Amino acid sequence: MPGVFEEFARRGFLYQCTDDKEVRKLLSTEQVTFYIGYDPTADSFHVGTLIPILAMVHLQRAGHKTVAVIGNGTTMVGDPSGKTEMRKMMLQEQIAENGKKLRGQLEHFLELEGEKGLWVDNADWLLKLNYVDFLREIGRHFSVNRMLSAESYKIRLESGLSFLEFNYMLLQAYDFLVLYREHGCTMQFGGQDQWGNIVAGVDLIRRAEGGQAYGLTFPLLMNAAGEKFGKTAAGAVWLDSKRTPVFDFYQFWRNTDDADVDRLLKLFTFLPVEECERLGKLTPPLINRAKEILAYEVTALVHSPEAAADAFRTAVKHFPPADPDGKIETSSAVTRIKLEASQKLPTVELSADDIGAGVRATELYRLAGLCQSGGEARRLIRQGGARINDQQIKDETFVVTPEDLKSSPILKAGKKRLVKLVLK
Repeated sequence: MPGVFEEFARRGFLYQCTDDKEVRKLLSTEQVTFYIGYDPTADSFHVGTLIPILAMVHLQRAGHKTVAVIGNGTTMVGDPSGKTEMRKMMLQEQIAENGKKLRGQLEHFLELEGEKGLWVDNADWLLKLNYVDFLREIGRHFSVNRMLSAESYKIRLESGLSFLEFNYMLLQAYDFLVLYREHGCTMQFGGQDQWGNIVAGVDLIRRAEGGQAYGLTFPLLMNAAGEKFGKTAAGAVWLDSKRTPVFDFYQFWRNTDDADVDRLLKLFTFLPVEECERLGKLTPPLINRAKEILAYEVTALVHSPEAAADAFRTAVKHFPPADPDGKIETSSAVTRIKLEASQKLPTVELSADDIGAGVRATELYRLAGLCQSGGEARRLIRQGGARINDQQIKDETFVVTPEDLKSSPILKAGKKRLVKLVLK
């Protein structure tokens, strides 16, 4: 089972680890039982939670035993990590219903019964606790000073931290102890905002059992603009197609910023790392092919290859494939999807005399027949409806050169009117 730690490093999954050398050694020499916990605060995962989910897939494929913990118990308290105010209190029935739906989504990716994996609910042990006994057995191992140094608590001290939330770290650490005792679980993984809770569990196992456990965290993603990944103007991007339709899900990935393509391919697909790097180095307009591959691969993982193929075909009805001639080699199955003849684009041939040393975009739209006049083209640009190879034209004085036309770019007016430009 060599290589999973190295694969994490190459793909960008590693943020912090309690003992890099030992974790690397254990993951490459023996079967490790590890866990990741999920609090069911919603009835679906969102794309940000795909990082720990796909990390579990990598680990399970490498032969390690997966314990998925649904936090029906800890959700009753609420994790303050990453929050500026206390989470809304939820009814136990709603928490349990959310948990069932999250299990169904996880089982789409993982085997959670038998030798390869296990599904457990921390409500099974947390809701049975006697508070005074818990404080005497577990609470005595925790230093309030050390707890307050945790980033999740320090941030909340400014806005107000409830005593209810202050207990969360103890409960998550206790989860780790229970799993260590009952299932031989020696590793916990989670997002970088869980570092304090994970380290508390490692320390509790050492103090209570004299045992050795380890923790590792994954980065919380920000996009190239410095915004939290997985958010759009419409809100979070969900894995449940009832909350985020499959086509919208596909388009979220298809609209990735050029600078994010390499990183997202490595994290969210199982394409070889070298292929991800090669695709991520493509320049406009061919970088759009890498975005199509990213969108197809993630949609196929989360929904199905058939759903991903349908989304791809729907997308190219409105905008053509970025590499219609198949010049970019890739192992992605999107290369094997045949497009209907009706999706072929109208072509406009331009001569060297038409273009000269360069032609303004407004004139190009008139030559292509997409606008009747320069004034109409200027209005189109001002309204944000002018694009060349999916790149928005924002400047009315933008000049297209003969070099730009060598790749036969696509000129688009609004959502549905487009032509392929060919320089004779």
